[in-house]
Amino acid sequence: MATTKPGERKLQILQMLATMLEQPKGEKITTAALAARLDVSEAALYRHFASKAQMFEGLIDFIESTVFGLINQINEQQENGLSQVQAITGMLLNFAERNPGMTRVIIGDALVNEDERLQARMNQFVERIELALRQSLKLAASQGQASEAEAADRAGMITSLVLGRWHRFAKTGFRQRPTEGGPTQIALLLV
Repeated sequence: MATTKPGERKLQILQMLATMLEQPKGEKITTAALAARLDVSEAALYRHFASKAQMFEGLIDFIESTVFGLINQINEQQENGLSQVQAITGMLLNFAERNPGMTRVIIGDALVNEDERLQARMNQFVERIELALRQSLKLAASQGQASEAEAADRAGMITSLVLGRWHRFAKTGFRQRPTEGGPTQIALLLV
């Protein structure tokens, strides 16, 4: 461990945790199993994280900063409200497909039997996604492309569709890709 740079071991721990979450069986991850995969002691894990909950918080930080950073980029690049909605939903489905372990965190699968605040944080994450979609739909309404009265309901339906695709992806052992047919279904919700 003397050869690892500061912060590098912490990143390795989070990467291994994400890799372990990609196992389709979805077995409970223990610190002992995580330490064994990294070929370190459990004590070494706790030098970087005070608890397993903090390890999951590290993954959640990554998820939030990545997703909301991308949403901000989309909103800056796309002036059209409906284009924003389509780009945001496409990004959300692609993010899950590229990060199956993170998908298990987002839908709460990996958080079962963990600290309740982790699931509450993921619930808030989904609420923020729905809010971003609602704002884009309100922009579309101001551009004459949608009904402002329906913005909240449409944002809720689109969020539910994305959540359903994430769940299906995880529950099928990552075989049913979330992007498969996603753009067509989103387009149908925007008509």
